[in-house]
Amino acid sequence: MCRCGRSSALPDCAPGCCAGLRLEPQREQRLLLCRCGQSQRLPYCDGSHNPPVDGLRVRWRRFVRGD
Repeated sequence: MCRCGRSSALPDCAPGCCAGLRLEPQREQRLLLCRCGQSQRLPYCDGSHNPPVDGLRVRWRRFVRGD
C-alpha cells in the first residue's frame, strides 16, 4: 500500500519505494483504504474527498452500496 500518495498506481505502491506498507491482517476487520490519494492518513481513508459529516455511521454509509 502506498503511504506517500505519489504512486501512479494508487493504492498500490511503486516497486522499490521505502514508504510502502504491506498489510498482513491478523484478524478480520474492516478498513477504509484511500484510493484517491487525498487522505492525510494514507493508506487509510479519512474522507478528504467528501465534505465533512458527523458520526461514523454516516461516514461508513458513503462506502456501502445501496444506501
